Amino acid sequence: MKICSLLPSATEILFALGLGDQVAGVSHECDFPPEAKSKTVLIKSRIAHMASAADIDRQVREFLERGESLYSVDFELLRAIEPDMIVTQDLCHVCAATPDDLGAALAHLKRQPQVVTLNPHSLADVCADICTVGAAAGCDERAEALTSQFESDIAGVERSVARLTRPRVACLEWLDPLYVAGHWVPEMVERAGGIDVLGQAGKPSFRVDWETVIAARPDAIVIMPCGYSLAAAEEEFKNLPLPQGWRDMPAVRNGRVVVVDASGYFSRPGPRLAPGMALLAGAIHAGHPARLMPPEAESLFTRIAAVR
Repeated sequence: MKICSLLPSATEILFALGLGDQVAGVSHECDFPPEAKSKTVLIKSRIAHMASAADIDRQVREFLERGESLYSVDFELLRAIEPDMIVTQDLCHVCAATPDDLGAALAHLKRQPQVVTLNPHSLADVCADICTVGAAAGCDERAEALTSQFESDIAGVERSVARLTRPRVACLEWLDPLYVAGHWVPEMVERAGGIDVLGQAGKPSFRVDWETVIAARPDAIVIMPCGYSLAAAEEEFKNLPLPQGWRDMPAVRNGRVVVVDASGYFSRPGPRLAPGMALLAGAIHAGHPARLMPPEAESLFTRIAAVR
């Protein structure tokens, strides 16, 4: 079977199911596992990603206002592959290509492939999507084993924080303008032993102002710009003008402001959300046992001092 994945989380799911050798085409952002970077790139973004967060936001709004897609599909490469299955998403038209982006491309194919569309809003939906991909690819048992391990890992984190005080947490998914993380992230906060003071479980991210964040008085702030690596998020935060009242927030006074590798462990609804939840628990709880965090945790988040 030849499979084309148009979003990073689907690529991660396919490789986790042992289907990496059947993945023939990917998007420009499919970089995990490392083997994914050797696959043919079918999707490219029309956004200049070297730009600042504010510039990216402006470009996205301009494309959407004109009714234009943020992504381009390479028709010739897709036709050359002749995929049996294409995995795409219909959750966010900003984060990855959608079924609409495929319309013209599919019209050029002699044989129509099976199109699997993912639309997760919660951790349970992520498990359901893994099973959907597994069923479509004929590996139901591997999908069940993967979801079972996913759920077991999450339950392990929940047990580890069950008796800890629940801190008030604010998760910021974009910095300029400011957005609060949504969908599965508030659920991750809750199950990691925190209280998300701004996000709404199962709902999209939404824009806020600094006054709202400051008024919420979070005990911990997690900086997780969507699609950003740790280094890119650190750079963006370093250049961010901080608001008046920043140093007065409990999170800042107590040294619980962290920047995380959002691209790998929070933005993509796939298997790595489980170690992401362990990472989150370690970030928001003072003295949380390090053994419950991913082995590479030290390289996945950075604590920010009260004064930059």
